[in-house]
Amino acid sequence: MHNESQWKSSMGFILASAGSAIGLGAMWKFPYMAGIYGGGAFLLMFLIFTLFVGLPLLMMEFTVGKIGKTYTTKIYEKLTNKKWLNIIGWNGNLAVFILFGFYSVIGGWIIIYIFNVALQILSLNAGQLGQIQFESIISNPWLTIVGQGIFILLTMIIVMMGVEKGLEKASKFMMPLLFIFLVIIVTKSLSLEGSFEGLKYILQPRVEDISIEGILFALGQSFFTLSLGTTGMITYASYASKEMTIKTSAISIVAMNILVSILAGLAIFPAISAFGYSPTEGPGLLFKVLPKVFDQMAYGQGFYLIFLILFLFAALTSSISLLELNVSNFTKNDNSKRKPVAFYTSLLVFIISIPATLSFGSLSHIKFAAGTIFDNMDFLVSNILMPLGALGTTLVVGQLLNKQELKAHFGNDRFKLFIPWYYLIKFILPIVIILIFVVQFI
Repeated sequence: MHNESQWKSSMGFILASAGSAIGLGAMWKFPYMAGIYGGGAFLLMFLIFTLFVGLPLLMMEFTVGKIGKTYTTKIYEKLTNKKWLNIIGWNGNLAVFILFGFYSVIGGWIIIYIFNVALQILSLNAGQLGQIQFESIISNPWLTIVGQGIFILLTMIIVMMGVEKGLEKASKFMMPLLFIFLVIIVTKSLSLEGSFEGLKYILQPRVEDISIEGILFALGQSFFTLSLGTTGMITYASYASKEMTIKTSAISIVAMNILVSILAGLAIFPAISAFGYSPTEGPGLLFKVLPKVFDQMAYGQGFYLIFLILFLFAALTSSISLLELNVSNFTKNDNSKRKPVAFYTSLLVFIISIPATLSFGSLSHIKFAAGTIFDNMDFLVSNILMPLGALGTTLVVGQLLNKQELKAHFGNDRFKLFIPWYYLIKFILPIVIILIFVVQFI
């Protein structure tokens, strides 16, 4: 093995991992999921699951990556001497492959919106942002396929550049800017007339709105936003040096993820209330409501364009991690093979994701199981492959790995967190994951 990938700094690792986690899950999916499943009640369940399930699992995946120091379709064999356990890594590989497919659909929408807004600015058009018709855009087959193709191409180029030159550099620049812009939008959204009702909707827990379906989706959201169960975080941790601390990194990422999810909710829901939209609008919420917020601002078109570019960055940092996992598994960490593998994987993802793109237009009539082709890809990843991946890893870590070795890689344990974390992984979380996994099919 030669020419291996490695992070230059702890901050690069944290921001890239945060970028992987903070993407469409936090900014696009969380607001509309909260809208459908009870606002504050969904937020409360999401917080509980993220802190008590997501955080321990993230620390677990980082630990596995740091101990194993190899690609994920080999790492389980290396840790346990049981070759058949590599199936967990292949499960993750399949999950991110499909995930990248439907991620690229949303990424394509963002690119189309960037193009539309840029045209409005360049033509000095007096038209308003709110006049951009979301439904007519997503139902246009050629437009959405081209947008999706551009998004996949951008992801491929950054992954081809490698970890240090591509991923780390991009994340250090993109992530802080995204935070700043989110705060600006939230401030504006809260100043709108009638925003208080929307604020109450996202912050006030309504216990009567809690349902089994909502609980399942809240758990799925905590998995989705932290990229858990895909072994993506294991891949990132395998590039980390021995000095990089697992706990600090995991806590930082979870904190940033919660903050962005709440900020996205605070940006959307007050505006929903102000402009008379329903909180249950679904996947188009971000594209329908935010233009109306920016229409209320001086130089709104310019600000919205910058926001869309940053939103694209957030989507890209997540899609980069999805492609990176497949690339690291097929190059076996040998960077000399990186470019051709990245190209062929991207091409394959583009082909398999076209039906998901068309499920909002010419294939919208095809519905089965969870709904459209797009809905089924989302369900397969979030509700089946990710929990299975997380379950597999908890069983390996809790039942097969040496407790002392885990403790050594856990790092400085001033607050005595190792023991509760270890027993949580060993006994409690496998049962929680199995129970929730079974309940969704009853």
